[in-house]
Amino acid sequence: MKLNDKLCRNTKPKEKPFKLADGGGLYLYVQPDGAKYWRLKYYFLGKERLLALGVYPLISLADARDQRNEAKKLLKAGKDPSTAKKDEKREALRANKNTFRSVALEWHENKKEKWTPHHVLNVMRRLEIDIFPYIGSRPIAEIDPPELLDNVLRKIEKRGSLDVAARVKQICGQIFRYGVATGKCKRDITVDLKGALKTGKTKHFPSLDIKEMPEFLSVLEKNEARLYNRTRRAIWLLMLTFTRTTELIHATWKEFDLENGLWEIPGERMKREILTLCLFLDKRLLF
Repeated sequence: MKLNDKLCRNTKPKEKPFKLADGGGLYLYVQPDGAKYWRLKYYFLGKERLLALGVYPLISLADARDQRNEAKKLLKAGKDPSTAKKDEKREALRANKNTFRSVALEWHENKKEKWTPHHVLNVMRRLEIDIFPYIGSRPIAEIDPPELLDNVLRKIEKRGSLDVAARVKQICGQIFRYGVATGKCKRDITVDLKGALKTGKTKHFPSLDIKEMPEFLSVLEKNEARLYNRTRRAIWLLMLTFTRTTELIHATWKEFDLENGLWEIPGERMKREILTLCLFLDKRLLF
């Protein structure tokens, strides 16, 4: 006789445990203390096996039957339901361990020795402010493109920070690729977001026409704007060496060979191989 919910609910415990069968190997196991457990008896490779399906009434009769039917499908496919359940639990634990945050921190730790201290802090700041609060606790393998777009990138766009949104997308792409390489996710989902972000209008920095240079140099020499002398010297150096502003600002005295008129900028500040600049200028510009 098949079970019904009323029978499952009203059955009273006895001195010894007993079973209420529903058919197909499914039964309700009633303990003397009144606890009721769903069990499924089946055979795999000629051996009797037992699969625990949960506690009644947390797992209803309908839920237990659904689990029985799924187990039958696995058996038909030549798979052991008990092994499949253990694999599913193991995968769930693995996914819980491999959250986006944990993978991102592992990636960051792996990369930071190759970065400047400023870049290390800047990337971590982006992670902590713009990414972790929204997807940090999510298993990285379960995050899909719409989730990343709506929960992370669109929020940054709404602030009007279009450049930041693009940089955050780039950071996420690197983390997903690291996840692929380490077996924590299947693919880099950011490739599906190509063209999804807004782009701002390109604004070029103001520039001087070559015909304006004589007047500019004259104004710089007269210094009617009362610039600091070090600022004027920095402008001269930038014009003579064509370096980036940050490379000049962070220059140290040990980089300069005044006797030979050389300035050697370390590769970590140039973002490429060490470049030697010949300074064909008056050494007094440096003082």
